[in-house]
Amino acid sequence: MQGYLEPGLVQRCGCLPKYPEQFGLLAPGSGSSWGVSPPVQDALSDSLQTCYRHLSQTSRSFATVIQALDGELCHAVCIFYLVLRALDTVEDDMTISLETKVPMLYNFHSYLYQPDWRYMESKDKYKQVLEDFPTISLEFRNLSKVYRDVIADVCRKMGAGMAEFLQKKVNSLHEWDKYCHYVVGLVYVGLSHLFSALELEDSIIGQDTKIANSMGVFIEKTVLIRDYLEDHLAGREFWPREVWSRYTEKLCDVAKPENSDVAVQCLNELITNALQHVPDVLMYLSRLKNQRVFNFCAIPQVMAIATLAACYNNKQVFRGVVKIRKGQAVTLMMDATNIQAVKAIMYQYVEEISRKIPHTDPSSNKTQQIALSIQTICSPGGIVVLHNHYSPIYLSFTLLLIGLTWQYLTAMSGV
Repeated sequence: MQGYLEPGLVQRCGCLPKYPEQFGLLAPGSGSSWGVSPPVQDALSDSLQTCYRHLSQTSRSFATVIQALDGELCHAVCIFYLVLRALDTVEDDMTISLETKVPMLYNFHSYLYQPDWRYMESKDKYKQVLEDFPTISLEFRNLSKVYRDVIADVCRKMGAGMAEFLQKKVNSLHEWDKYCHYVVGLVYVGLSHLFSALELEDSIIGQDTKIANSMGVFIEKTVLIRDYLEDHLAGREFWPREVWSRYTEKLCDVAKPENSDVAVQCLNELITNALQHVPDVLMYLSRLKNQRVFNFCAIPQVMAIATLAACYNNKQVFRGVVKIRKGQAVTLMMDATNIQAVKAIMYQYVEEISRKIPHTDPSSNKTQQIALSIQTICSPGGIVVLHNHYSPIYLSFTLLLIGLTWQYLTAMSGV
């Protein structure tokens, strides 16, 4: 299916965001000495400790981000991630034939209830989550029913979506939205149901699936836009034909130096499309009341808007990796602790995009319109002051999070 958020539905699809790292939209840091430090390690079963090790070895940034959540929810999200990582590994492994892969994707949710199911034929770099799936499925079955129901439902729908797009390319913008829904939008819908069911948030968070979906779609579109070159070199295509066909005959042609001008115009149109999800993102975040849930949800969104600002009108997207600076990422994590600060961040980066809009760009008018609408939402009474006074508890938490994540802030390619 390679098309966050990291290329199979998940590496590609992304929810695992194109890569599951997109849960945190941060850059992975391999070989890190930080690892994951789940709460009270001594109190965890051997199998759950193994799951956290798998998380540390496969998710990198997300391994740190989920520590913003409380105990039981933290464990559930860890298992949620590993289940989807395993699903994505099947989808992303190009050595598995379609005859084998498609049925596996459709049936993957059922493997959660088969204690001995594992897959030993994968050649993917994350094959360990398939080879040791009995450990992951054991911890899944140990979860409370509310968690099991959400995880299994998302796994079922995502597997079906992956199978659908394995056999066709993304043609229309509608299909692009649908693909991003399958790979990341579904994850946010599922998490939102959990937040409400556990009474961490009001019922509207779980009920309003449209804006929950936008949270994931915004992240996935950002990753698919940013990772054009990586996907191109791997033979994957995730940009919608409806857009790129207006600029070139083949999507692969936008990487050619002689097509750089039209390539950037195509890029700008896709970024403009992604920005249309920001109002929903802000509405979702404005409804959150739990500080840990807010931190968990807000950080990927501010990383995404900063990434789009870095990519906008930037030919480097077709030449290499576009990253946001480490110091910039740290500042975003420090500041994104309340809705006023997030609005200020969104305003700042949308303004940066506005300053770079070329008068000759075919999408310039539409980009200006969506930018203005976002800025209006973010500053109804004037520009919001970015820096706020935080309680010592949350400031300490944020500083800890920054220290732990410094290691993987090498690629919003990762960041």
